[in-house]
Amino acid sequence: AEIDELEASVSQLNEEITKLSKQVADLDRAMAEAVKIRQDEKAASVQTVKDAQEAQAAVAQAIVVLKEFYAKSGDATALMQRRLGSAKAAQEPPSIFDSPYTGMKGESGGVIGLLEVVQTDFARLEADTTASEATNQKTHDELMTNSKVDKAQKSKDIEHKSAQRQDQSQSITTKKSDLEGTQKELDAAL
Repeated sequence: AEIDELEASVSQLNEEITKLSKQVADLDRAMAEAVKIRQDEKAASVQTVKDAQEAQAAVAQAIVVLKEFYAKSGDATALMQRRLGSAKAAQEPPSIFDSPYTGMKGESGGVIGLLEVVQTDFARLEADTTASEATNQKTHDELMTNSKVDKAQKSKDIEHKSAQRQDQSQSITTKKSDLEGTQKELDAAL
């Protein structure tokens, strides 16, 4: 009866070890996949931040160029007119050129205002992406830590159950040997 109990226990330990081994393999696979996904996310975030920074610099440069242009154009009062020999060309320049050109500054900021909004949007994109990246990295680190702890626990369980299985297998062998010896003594006594 003891041998049957030990054999049943060894069988159950084998099943538990197999189950734990599968769980460890699944954890390894999930961790590898999480690392790959995290690397892809990080690469995308780095590229987005880089693009946003380059765009901010380009927009800032465009704003400087436009401001310089508007500052210089404020002095000009007319487009350059050439007189051609015909009577049509002798007409007076149109009256629209009687005041300095200052662009569309009064129209809700005009082009410069629009570029400043775009520049702000790129700055916000950079800040949001950086914050999101930090959050994603923290979540990934927590997942990896939890997975490693879980894997270590399961590996220890496998170790302990394997040792227990080995001990019980040894007990089975010993008990079978004792049983055979006892049976031989009984057979010899008869």
